[in-house]
Amino acid sequence: MDERELIARVRAGDGAAERALYDAHVNRVYRLAYRLAGDDELAQDFTQETFIRAFERLHGFRGEAALSTWLYAIATSVTLNGLRKLKRFRQRETDLDAAGGLGSRGREAEPDLKVRLARAIDDLPEGYRTVFLMHDVEGYTHEEIGHALGVETGTSKAQLSRARAKLRDALADFAGEWVS
Repeated sequence: MDERELIARVRAGDGAAERALYDAHVNRVYRLAYRLAGDDELAQDFTQETFIRAFERLHGFRGEAALSTWLYAIATSVTLNGLRKLKRFRQRETDLDAAGGLGSRGREAEPDLKVRLARAIDDLPEGYRTVFLMHDVEGYTHEEIGHALGVETGTSKAQLSRARAKLRDALADFAGEWVS
């Protein structure tokens, strides 16, 4: 059964078609949410919210882009908005354990490259991070990214280039003798 027929059946209230549509896209939507959120529990929540919104709005899907592209746009929006909300919430919290170490200056050992890379990716501006994760980690094309984020293909390419440059700068001390 092709995707258009499946969408028509979902719109008509066919639960089996809804499940088939979900099963066809859930893994990739989850991976995108996980890459953006960096947390399994959050990614599961964001994936669930993505499909809730998608099924609520499926009647408005015009089919101008692939359904997968439309879903990734929803997933990106849900995840980034969810992370913003979580960040605002966490800024209001006080970690008492972390406060106990204030005022004492101990020297920390240099973290390994994997930890530094994850931190450098997290520190990228939101647009750069999103494009970097979608393209270099998840394998989306610039066209798919452009459709999902509502930007031009050239913007996606430029943001990826800038993200890579920022990562090179952030990790330059690990390059050592390999830097020419």
